[in-house]
Amino acid sequence: MTIKVFGHMAPDTDSTGSPLIWAWYLSEIRGTPAEAVLLGEPNTEAAFVLDRWSLAKPAIIDTVAEGEQVVIVDTNNPAELPEGINAADILEIIDHHKLVGGLETKGPISITVRPVACTATILHDLMGDDAAKMPEGIRGAMLSCILSDTLEFRSPTTTPADKALAESLAADLGLDLTAYAAEMFAAKSDVSAFSDAELIRMDSKKFDVGGKTFRVSVLETTAPEIPLGRKDSLMAAMPTVAAEDGADEVLLFVVDILREEATLLVPNELVKTVAEKSFGATVEGDTVVLPGVMSRKKQIIPNLTL
Repeated sequence: MTIKVFGHMAPDTDSTGSPLIWAWYLSEIRGTPAEAVLLGEPNTEAAFVLDRWSLAKPAIIDTVAEGEQVVIVDTNNPAELPEGINAADILEIIDHHKLVGGLETKGPISITVRPVACTATILHDLMGDDAAKMPEGIRGAMLSCILSDTLEFRSPTTTPADKALAESLAADLGLDLTAYAAEMFAAKSDVSAFSDAELIRMDSKKFDVGGKTFRVSVLETTAPEIPLGRKDSLMAAMPTVAAEDGADEVLLFVVDILREEATLLVPNELVKTVAEKSFGATVEGDTVVLPGVMSRKKQIIPNLTL
């Protein structure tokens, strides 16, 4: 039986690259047949990474069969996983997010959850000396995952382990790290082909806060004027997205990678209250700039309050 390796829905670069990395390791090093799959179309940055390193886009699935062997990377949240996940045979979980709960396994499994910025950093460590056997494409995917999740080390989630590994991989690949990161971020910023609803869902997770369910969406970009230029239509699409996704409200943060700040769209009084109580912001109008806010995991979610 071939093991399916996947990350979360709405796959970003880490949830696209890490399944490829770990499937390679399981198949080529451990001798256990494994296949990377995705739970949706990769975002523009992840698609760029696949093309840049000549990696085939994994198949997209929306469910897993009862008893099917799977490895989960870059999430442990059942809400971000395919239908039927608790009926599958989960063999391993490798993640860098907080424990959510709700997953069930057939027996004892290996679980690795570490406070680093990127799942790929954990995968490299778990490989040990075998990491030296990674082919160029897998090294490129690993570097890309780290640069994406750390926003080229600007994110407060960045650890010395993430930074040291990325610098080592860039040297091995003969890459100018800053120039390559700029290419990645330019690809991430090209969102012209996406509808408003697709943009809202592109990098989005649901969280419960004070009895309300929020879809917390983040658009990381070096060209914030592009999504902010669509502010009115994005805000008009928010109620529909929230209703379709079982949420009370959408919180959309446009993260300016270069200025290291986020702009929160404020379509109504509920979001205004969230902005003022969560971030101490003074809201005037339908947007508010939050200086220094870069990370949903470390700066946005822990501070959300009503």
